[in-house]
Amino acid sequence: MQYVRVMSQPAKSSRTPATPDAPESTAGSRAAAQRLKMRRELAAAAMELFATKGYEATTVDEIAAAAGVARRTFFRHFRSKEEAIFPDHDDTLVRAEAVLNAAPAHEHPLDTVCRGIKEVMKMYAARPEISVARYKLTREVPTLREAEIASVARYERLFTRYLLGHFDEHAHDDDANDDPLLAEVAASAVVTAHNHVLRRWLRAGAQGDVEAQLDHAFAIVRKTFGSGIMAGRSAPPAKPTAATTSTQGEVLVTVARTDAPLDEVMRTIEKALKER
Repeated sequence: MQYVRVMSQPAKSSRTPATPDAPESTAGSRAAAQRLKMRRELAAAAMELFATKGYEATTVDEIAAAAGVARRTFFRHFRSKEEAIFPDHDDTLVRAEAVLNAAPAHEHPLDTVCRGIKEVMKMYAARPEISVARYKLTREVPTLREAEIASVARYERLFTRYLLGHFDEHAHDDDANDDPLLAEVAASAVVTAHNHVLRRWLRAGAQGDVEAQLDHAFAIVRKTFGSGIMAGRSAPPAKPTAATTSTQGEVLVTVARTDAPLDEVMRTIEKALKER
C-alpha cells in the first residue's frame, strides 16, 4: 500500500466541524456546551437506573424524571434509551474528522488516522468511572453491545474514506481495484488496535498508562501495514533523487522519489544550485 499526501476535499460527513476560518460564535459555543451537558446528565441518569433496576426494566420516562427533565427533552437528545449511554460519539466523530482535515502535509496518512482515533480514547479517559460502568453494562446487554458496534463502524468508514483518498494514483498497477479493500483493512486495523487497548484498560478499572499502551499498539500497526500490506502489489522501482539546472534561464528541475524525505530533497536542490 503506497500513500501520498494529496490536496483533496475533506471526507464527506453528515456534520461539518468548525474551521479556523469560520469559528463558532460565542452563543453557538455556549449552546453546544449546554447540549453536551444535558446529554451527559441524561446518560448519567440512565446509567444509574440501568445499574439499579436493570436495562430492560428502565423506561425513558424514568430516565427523564431522574435527570429532572421532560420526556420530550430526552427525545431531543436521543432517539432511544440505548443511545443514552453513548452521549459523546457524535461530537467525537466530528473531532476525529477535524484531525484528518487538518493533518500536516508531511504526515503519513496512517499516522493521521492513528491520531484521529485517539479522540475516542480521550472521550473515554475524560470520565473513567462512567466509562468502566458503561463497559460492564455493554457486556451484559446485547442491545447495547450492538449499538456500540454501530458506533465503531462509523469511525472505520471515516478512516477508510480518508486512506482511500491518499493512495498514489500514479503507482497503481493491475491490482488497483484492491485499493478499497486495502484501505478498509488498514482502517480496521487501527480501530481494532485502539479498541483492544481500550477494553484492556477498562477491564483493569481504567488504571495504567493507556496512552503509552495505545502508542505501542499503533507502532505494531504501522510496522505491519506500513509495508506488509503491499504484498501482492508491485510497487514502481524507486528512482534516485536528482537535480539538474538549465543553462538558459533560472530554471531548476528536480526529480525525487515520492517517499524521499524532505531534507534529502532539499539537500539535493542546494547541491545543484551550488554547482551551477
